[in-house]
Amino acid sequence: MSVKKLFDLSGRVALITGGSRGLGLQMAEALGEMGAKVALTARKQDELDGAVAHLKQQGIDAAAWACDIGRREAIAPAAEAILKKYGKVDILVNNAGATWGSPAEDHPLEAWDKLVNVNLSGMFVLTQLIAKRSMIPAKYGRVINIASVNGVQANDPRLVRTAAYVATKHGVVGLTKQLAAEWGRHGITVNAICPGFFPSKMTKSTLGKDLQMIIDSTPGGRVGNDEDLKGTTVLLASNAGAHITGQAIVVDGGATII
Repeated sequence: MSVKKLFDLSGRVALITGGSRGLGLQMAEALGEMGAKVALTARKQDELDGAVAHLKQQGIDAAAWACDIGRREAIAPAAEAILKKYGKVDILVNNAGATWGSPAEDHPLEAWDKLVNVNLSGMFVLTQLIAKRSMIPAKYGRVINIASVNGVQANDPRLVRTAAYVATKHGVVGLTKQLAAEWGRHGITVNAICPGFFPSKMTKSTLGKDLQMIIDSTPGGRVGNDEDLKGTTVLLASNAGAHITGQAIVVDGGATII
């Protein structure tokens, strides 16, 4: 098989949570460019409508469903609607996430619960449903969980203090490994991407005050840009990544090696 064919996603259906903006939309662009039909979910319908229009302008087959991944009861209806429209989901990108900054000793429990629900429980509920209804019967699937460098290390408390975020992202990496171990026999790969600092709504405050410190401690000398997750996402979503599973791939310009 040619290398181009290995990366070709024609005929595949990709579901991206948190896909209305930022990294989620960038990954949707990449998967759509390679031929996948793209289904997006996020909380805000107006942002989803804008994202779908943007993707369609690029010639990508895209549609969207409003869904708050942190509300467990909202997940199944959205997933079933997507499966009804497309008949399957080949690629699942679990990108939706939330954060909360607070010293650990003062971290509100309601914020802890919110992050567990969004970053971990909601991800599991959706992945379980898509695997059971589509990927396992098809004996094929690509699950890509967006974790964080905080899934493999703690945050420097001089920058941010995010105990619940770090705990849930470590949980995402652990869940990735376990699902990969259990579902490999079904032809499903499960991997995590662990981005470092990228410009986003979530990182706006930190990059606003500590950008130079972050750049100075990163071998690549910069934060992530609009293209830096696209190649990794396509690799893990395609047949080119068929023998990669259970991995947590850090995309951070080398910051975590220091």
